[in-house]
Amino acid sequence: MEHLHGTYNSWLVGLSFLIAVTAAYSALDLAERVSTAKGRARPVWLLCGAISMGLGIWSMHFVGMLAYSLPLEVSYEIDYVLLSILLAVSVSAIALYVVGQSEMGMKHLLIGGTLMAAGISGMHYIGMAAMVVNIEYNPKVVLLSVLIAAAASFAALWLLFYFRKKHTGHIGLYKLCSGLIMGAAIAGMHYTGMAAARFYPKDITRVSQDLLFDSKVLAYAIAAGTLVLLGMTLLGILVNKRLSQKDLALQEHERWYRSLYENNSDGIISVDTGGRIIGFNPAVTQMTGLNESDYMQGHISALGLSLPEEEKGNTRHETALVRSSGEKIELAILNVPVEIEGKRVGNHIIAKDITEEKRSKERIRHLAYHDELTDLPNRRHFNDKLVQRISLPDSEAEPFAVLMVDIDRFKFINDSLGHTYGDLFLQMVSERMRQSIEGSGVFLARMGGDEFTFISPIRTPGEEPAELIGQIIQSLQAPYRLKDNDFYVTASIGIALYPEHGKDPVQLLKNADTAMYEVKKREKNGHLLFSNELDKRILERLELENDLRKAVQRQELVLHYQPQISTKNSRMIGVEALVRWDHPQRGMISPVVFVPIAEESGMILEIGTWVLREACLQMRRWHQAGGPLIPVSVNLSAQQFHHSNLVDAVKSILLETGLQPQYLELEITEGMMMDHAVSSAILQEISELGVRISLDDFGTGYSSLSYLKQFPIHKLKIDRSFITDITNNSSDQAIVATIISMANHLKLDVIAEGIETKDQLDILTEKECREIQGYYFSKPLPADEVEESFFVPQRIPGITSI
Repeated sequence: MEHLHGTYNSWLVGLSFLIAVTAAYSALDLAERVSTAKGRARPVWLLCGAISMGLGIWSMHFVGMLAYSLPLEVSYEIDYVLLSILLAVSVSAIALYVVGQSEMGMKHLLIGGTLMAAGISGMHYIGMAAMVVNIEYNPKVVLLSVLIAAAASFAALWLLFYFRKKHTGHIGLYKLCSGLIMGAAIAGMHYTGMAAARFYPKDITRVSQDLLFDSKVLAYAIAAGTLVLLGMTLLGILVNKRLSQKDLALQEHERWYRSLYENNSDGIISVDTGGRIIGFNPAVTQMTGLNESDYMQGHISALGLSLPEEEKGNTRHETALVRSSGEKIELAILNVPVEIEGKRVGNHIIAKDITEEKRSKERIRHLAYHDELTDLPNRRHFNDKLVQRISLPDSEAEPFAVLMVDIDRFKFINDSLGHTYGDLFLQMVSERMRQSIEGSGVFLARMGGDEFTFISPIRTPGEEPAELIGQIIQSLQAPYRLKDNDFYVTASIGIALYPEHGKDPVQLLKNADTAMYEVKKREKNGHLLFSNELDKRILERLELENDLRKAVQRQELVLHYQPQISTKNSRMIGVEALVRWDHPQRGMISPVVFVPIAEESGMILEIGTWVLREACLQMRRWHQAGGPLIPVSVNLSAQQFHHSNLVDAVKSILLETGLQPQYLELEITEGMMMDHAVSSAILQEISELGVRISLDDFGTGYSSLSYLKQFPIHKLKIDRSFITDITNNSSDQAIVATIISMANHLKLDVIAEGIETKDQLDILTEKECREIQGYYFSKPLPADEVEESFFVPQRIPGITSI
């Protein structure tokens, strides 16, 4: 029997393709919606998506079948129709489920694609079986249609997954193109399957009329359903797009929030309204060393934290936590309420580590009230403490003493060894003082330099704290080891009592300082309680200091010269220049009075330079006038010796005055040479100028013998302390004899000073001391009196001989 030949309605073919494209485009959007749905919404979206996508595919197939017209009326069996619809929906569910996974590997693609291809093929051929007509199939073409279905299924699954993952600005255009490709593939499978069929008439009387579905009715039903489906699909796409955009925005905001949460340098602990911990960010673990898993669902109190009252908003406070390592950390806490739809659901507890910040603030506060070198309370702290003591009400006020302590010989150590060792010495002194007052209730502070102050309770009003003074003196008397040498120091202590010597801080401190200064004037190493008579002396000193600053400009300073005599022929062999101050009101003032003032006020450099220039100038005048070619001896202060331009100054003065270098002798003390490296360089440069160097006060300092070996010394000056009792003290005689013998063996000149009697002279002559100086021959004289008394008249007319 010849098979029936049919024709296609081009409009219905086009409609079927449009339905296929629309279904494919809808599937792409639905796949994205299903993948983003969570919880109970996911199966609902999966079911709705499967129905929409399945009906779209089924509609395309049956519209395509209806587009094929046979020369006889064709009915459809409703059970097969329903079965084909069920297969279409099932296929769609499989597709959406597969692409809804977070990852899709080759295994998922093969299984899903195979099931989908089987479902589409089954739907098509079951739908064909619903036609009440005999059909024969070309197996090869059927196989081809199944392969097309498989290819379409794999492509559809891959495209669905790809576009579900992809987020670009042209996603709509890409989806449309993909929908056209998928629609063409689905339509291709259908029409290939149709081409495999050969239709033959069938006796419909054998088919139950209840199960038949008239083609016209089916056509109307499919057309109506298709229109409804297209409308629903388009509406679904629109709604889906709006929801997708909203979801994307929510996801984007969530990603921003998570990034802020996870990467925040401050710790964030999220808790619910009951205080249960529901999350940490990594900064909490880094900050505290605590693990999130150990505290999840635990109460916030386990961390030593608490929640703010519910009615309050953001609250701030500071607290401390102990890390898992045992280290204590300081935290600044900010409680931020979390509200959803106007209801408070929990809190973010934001913790900032302020440990270093608080340490820095504490360090700054500490430095504001403590001395940086010794870590003792500083002047500001002392003043505050003094004000507190004085400000107490009368019922609580108790008498106390203020002690001002100045370290004797600190300037010598600082100038000799340098500031580094000076600082080390002050630290040693501070520690000794601190230990001496532990547990005594005494307050100790460093006022600056080598000055320290004490506030001490006293047992009896009007009496000095003798026990504290003894402790201070005892703590200081042990030697200090500095630069391989032992140094011994003493202290000058001034005391003022409250309320006897003042009822305000300034007056008390001033009076204690006045008493301390008086001790320093009295050879130091002692203590003194303030009295009103001391004020007069301080005022006098201030007046002298002010006058001394003007003395050089007013030409009030003068030089006296003490002859140095040879014991062989009693002739003058040199002079020592000694400065005097001819005050316009007070008369001649001894250097013992004003030189210490000059040293403390810093004027000694100016005065010392003036003395050196005047002495060289006077000696040059004497040489030019025909006087004896003898040297002039000038004393250097410690400040002069360590000044950076000493050598240049000496060279400049010699050049200016015209005095030959061999006629200048500079006297230094042993204390100036404590820093070997510095002193050696200075002395070497001076010696290279041709200037002679005399070591004054020999035997009273430290390491005298090593100095003679290390430094370019030309003359030793035996200190007057050994000469005073030389006639009665055998030890002094032995020391003097030893010094003279040693100098002779070292080929050094030696001179004794302070000779006041003939007996002293005889002993020194017996000990072979060839040079002497002292009041026995002459006191220091003005230049004109030296000329009258010691110069030879034949060489300088009008000058008498000795």
